[in-house]
Amino acid sequence: MAPQSTATENDKLVARGRAWLFGDNIPTDQIVPSKLLFLPMAEIVKHILEDLRPDFPGQLKRGDIIVAGHHFGQSSGRAVAPKAIQAAGISCIVAESFARTFLRNCYEIGLPILECRSVSKAVSDGDIVQADLIAGRLANETTKASLPATPCNEFLLKMLRAGGVIAMVKQQQGSAP
Repeated sequence: MAPQSTATENDKLVARGRAWLFGDNIPTDQIVPSKLLFLPMAEIVKHILEDLRPDFPGQLKRGDIIVAGHHFGQSSGRAVAPKAIQAAGISCIVAESFARTFLRNCYEIGLPILECRSVSKAVSDGDIVQADLIAGRLANETTKASLPATPCNEFLLKMLRAGGVIAMVKQQQGSAP
């Protein structure tokens, strides 16, 4: 008899959580300031996005979702920024657009992201939202609004299902389940 699982491989591709709203042009330096770069990740997560929202790290709950405007994760392209967001328990980032390097870093580590036009105008802090990366849709359960988003292509979905590029390569080589 095959082992039973309570989760499907698509569970990480549909995220549901409380929204935290951020604006446009959020640089990786404000996600993780340079003064924190050499600290252990457990310490870094206590300070992510703190310069923009001092209440954010202390009120963040596992499964929460970051919602932002245009060009989230711009500038230095530090890979530690998406790693810190993931380590803090954020289930997904939904933004109107992402800086390309930040976008690639998210997929590389298996952090779900969704591009959704006008999302920052349709979501408020504290709204409960659901981001469906397969269908390309964001549902705001608080306001009952539903927005089309850019669905992920199959290769990126495969990478997210695996937990990132390294896990995907290991799966392809047969060294991981």
